Amino acid sequence: MAFKTSKSLIIGAIVAVASVTGIAFAAGGGSSDYKQDHVDWSFNGAFGKYDRAAAQRGYKVYREVCSSCHQLKHLAFRHLGDKGAPFYLEDFPNPNDNPYVKNFAADWQIEDIDGDTGDVVERPGFPSDYFPEIYPNAAAARASNGGAVPPDLSVMVKARNNGADYVYNLMLAYDAPKPADVELTPGLYYNPVMDGGKIGMPPQLEDGLVDYDPVEIMDHGKVKLIPAPENTAKQMAYDVTQFLAWSADPKLEQRKRTGLMTILYLLILSILLFFSYKRVWRNVEH
Repeated sequence: MAFKTSKSLIIGAIVAVASVTGIAFAAGGGSSDYKQDHVDWSFNGAFGKYDRAAAQRGYKVYREVCSSCHQLKHLAFRHLGDKGAPFYLEDFPNPNDNPYVKNFAADWQIEDIDGDTGDVVERPGFPSDYFPEIYPNAAAARASNGGAVPPDLSVMVKARNNGADYVYNLMLAYDAPKPADVELTPGLYYNPVMDGGKIGMPPQLEDGLVDYDPVEIMDHGKVKLIPAPENTAKQMAYDVTQFLAWSADPKLEQRKRTGLMTILYLLILSILLFFSYKRVWRNVEH
């Protein structure tokens, strides 16, 4: 019985390894003829981590480019300053006090109710607010986007097959030559990453579109200044993908640390059980 238990624990450890090596994705699509770029993302693998400098720049790309149409409905502003988040600062363990978070929240207008009159008013956001809706309803979203409703981006990287590569390539694939058998009606664009090659979103990124500044990240308890890279379309696509990967799975690093500790515990326990079995049953022929 002890040996069987030991075997089951080893199998469990192997399964646990598989469970912490990356983000799980749902089904997606795209043209099989288009060769997508496969990026070696920093968050892949059992020891993977988010590139926080890229994620900070990615938030700026989202704010200046994507937020005109796409919401982040599962995120509150304070999440940007949580431990492990792109804008975490050790001096502000409560993200509501984080100056970055306060500034980001105040940059948005949030609908609220006037306590005196009961009227709907707009006010600057607070860290506790969630990212606001871009459109008041689906009908308004369709009317502004040629009949298409822009999807929420907060979990997009987990909602598509090979989600990080999907988002990255989707932003850059508009220059691919259109096959003769693909017909585009007004308001549609060719993008081979999409199912059917048709998308209602026009090209969004171009070199120099978003100005990059140096960013500050926490590195082993110290604030480290990261110089700004060249603001090419590829760099912006990479950065916004890093940010959206974090938004889709903000606890990824914590989960991986817990998983690796669990694996280590199971391996040690398996070894102890095996030697206990050998000792207890050493004089029994079997």
